[in-house]
Amino acid sequence: MHNTSKNILKTFTLILFSLSSITLWAQSTKVTGKLVDAKTKEPLAYANVSVFNENEELITGTVTPESGNFQIQVERGEYTLRIQFISYLTINRKINADQSSIDLGTIELSEDVNQLSEVEVVARRPQMEMKLDKRVFNVSEDLSNIGSNAESLLDNLPSVTVDIDGNVSLRGSGNVRILIDGRPSGLVGISGGSALRQIQADQIERVKVITNPSARYEAEGNAGIINIIMKKEKKGGVNGSISANLGYPIIGGVNSNINYRKGNVNLFGSYGITYRENFGGGFIDQEFFPEDTAYSTYVDRKRERSGLSQNARFGIDYSFNKSTTLTGSFLYRVSDENNLSYNYYDDYNGINRETRELIRRSVRIQNEKEDEEVIEYDLNFTKTFGGDDNHKLTADFQYRNNSETEDSDLRNERFVISSNQFVDSIQQRSYVNEFSENILMQANYVKPIGESRSFEAGWRSTLRTISNEYEVTQEVDGQEADSVLGDFTNDFIYNENIHAIYAIYNSEFDKFTYQIGLRTELTDITTQLKQPVDTVNARDYLNFFPSVFMTYEFTKLHTLQASYSRRFDRPRFRSLNPFSNFNDDRNIRIGNPNLNPEFTDSYEIGLVNNFSDATLYSGLYYRRTTGVTERINTVIDGITYTQPQNLAERNSIGIENNYSHDLNDWWRLNGNVNFYYSETYGVVNEKVFSAETFTASGRATSQMSFSNDFDVQLSAFYRAPQQTTQGTRKAFYMVDLGFSKEVLDKKGTLALNVRDLLNSRKWRTTTSGDDFFYNSEFQWRTTTVTLSFDYRINSNKRKGERNREGGDYEGGGDEF
Repeated sequence: MHNTSKNILKTFTLILFSLSSITLWAQSTKVTGKLVDAKTKEPLAYANVSVFNENEELITGTVTPESGNFQIQVERGEYTLRIQFISYLTINRKINADQSSIDLGTIELSEDVNQLSEVEVVARRPQMEMKLDKRVFNVSEDLSNIGSNAESLLDNLPSVTVDIDGNVSLRGSGNVRILIDGRPSGLVGISGGSALRQIQADQIERVKVITNPSARYEAEGNAGIINIIMKKEKKGGVNGSISANLGYPIIGGVNSNINYRKGNVNLFGSYGITYRENFGGGFIDQEFFPEDTAYSTYVDRKRERSGLSQNARFGIDYSFNKSTTLTGSFLYRVSDENNLSYNYYDDYNGINRETRELIRRSVRIQNEKEDEEVIEYDLNFTKTFGGDDNHKLTADFQYRNNSETEDSDLRNERFVISSNQFVDSIQQRSYVNEFSENILMQANYVKPIGESRSFEAGWRSTLRTISNEYEVTQEVDGQEADSVLGDFTNDFIYNENIHAIYAIYNSEFDKFTYQIGLRTELTDITTQLKQPVDTVNARDYLNFFPSVFMTYEFTKLHTLQASYSRRFDRPRFRSLNPFSNFNDDRNIRIGNPNLNPEFTDSYEIGLVNNFSDATLYSGLYYRRTTGVTERINTVIDGITYTQPQNLAERNSIGIENNYSHDLNDWWRLNGNVNFYYSETYGVVNEKVFSAETFTASGRATSQMSFSNDFDVQLSAFYRAPQQTTQGTRKAFYMVDLGFSKEVLDKKGTLALNVRDLLNSRKWRTTTSGDDFFYNSEFQWRTTTVTLSFDYRINSNKRKGERNREGGDYEGGGDEF
């Protein structure tokens, strides 16, 4: 196994070395400029910039990003530059590419009055855009996300999966960093996964998936970064939207976004309120075979979850001048949930299903009330120099606090088979009081050096404190006060201070570009377990994280990319907390204060192919991870304990393909398939845990737009079985169906969405050890049907037109 990983590593090293040794002989010219609206001077995003030769043959092209800037590389010669944007006059400009670079400056586009009055405005972003260092998913265009939340939205993205506990995985790895608008956010909350269910999908504009981040980004998140971009209008005047959702099982909510821009001031805000109920459940079929005798248990699980959540966000942008902007914002989120769960246990005196006898039946009922409150303040300063958006200084400050309480009434009842009734009731109560305080400070500076090079540097510090008080009590006959169960009660404090600096150098030579970077992070973590015994565990470590990115443009439409980065994943708070859950007293999850970080070296090489009506990305990636953390199951006296442990290493190699194709003006197909092979090996308590697995996942979406403003979307997802160190994750599939219709003179959209049409979104696993075997199935929610109405204020929806000159590929960086 180790020889295999070494050979793979050598192969990747050879590929990267070969790329860096390419001899570049072609003489070319870089053409740059910026597109703005002639009246408002606002940048024009998603405009087509194309280059034609004297025979009117398309040579290359691009699509402007939100900054309106464009950059095109052409061979020496004479061309026609054509600029096209819906509802604007087309511009044709002759250029003579006889030097290394041509700067066309700011180009103003004027509205086509005739076209505005006679032609229907039809422009829509593609659902998926391939960029140099990431994939961008314009989720607001996806009908399957209507009426859903952020958790379901992420689970609908290629190569991204969300398990039954709300944990997000990317390309099979669960160590993913989730950000909101490029920063940690209170919208994600303390618990992460559960908080994602509180973010409504119609408040999200797009999602950026970065599988191999550079030194610019914080080093945490071995698998990569998922950046959720919230909606925020940039047009002048008053504009926004309001939407209402209604569905079954019971879903009801209203969400709104408003924006007012005038002169140097831009005010923005959003508010959402949602009530929903979810019904789920499953089973665990357990077999135990210790040395003395074998027995089995069948657990039937039922869940009823309901809750009301609200979130509000308000802010202001103030522009002192064209180059200096200060932004302040405030976020408030509150949620109240009620969760009811039933675990029905049937205990048998053997494991042979034909001969075993039922000897005991019991039920554990949990009635939990969960409240959470988040307050967040953000301040951002941005200054550009010399009118160049690429020469920029940014500074950020963020303060956030989260408070969360979980109050559960727990009751055990034993069923006497002979008398056919429940007896021996045990009443318990668990109470969690958790508080988190977070401070983020960072600054970044980017300086162009000449025409084709740049230098970037930055600093970042985060200070975090989490306190978790957990108490379990039990009623005792004859006593007024409940008895505290000391084995399950603790007071845990987590302190984390992280300081980082980074530097990046970019350079470009004709068709070849490269970026090298180094990030240094100092981590200081202290945990204190105050009960039952006061124990302090302090750890600090200094780490270096290099990154290398290279691209070679065969043409503007065909680009080869290669990258390397080193990242790591710190143990999370809940993984370190010794004990924080008593919902099921036969299946208990515990933390491990002695966990160490995981470190990953990630290599990736891929080819982006853009055609006149399609985009194809094919990539090969390899990840080597040491200190792998996995949850290991052990059985003691019939109780299953699940605890995270550091294993030795994991080697993964995979191939990913993303394809988007406009079959014609009304039918678009998107597809993704990911194949990967993984080896995991480690030793815990002198026992070997290993797994070799070859698995795959894929997603396909068909979207059809008809002439009567009626859209239909069908999407399907499949994930093949996967071997783990203690069992298997079985195959998983899901189908979604959506419809939408434009109404009210295209100011409104009426949509119907059916999520999990076949009711097949079920997590099925097997788990085995020396003395046990489990077969389980669980489903968080059944098929969901949602009807929604969206009304836009001074912001007509633009739909239908795709970029025919250059596919969906767009270069550029990120706004981090």
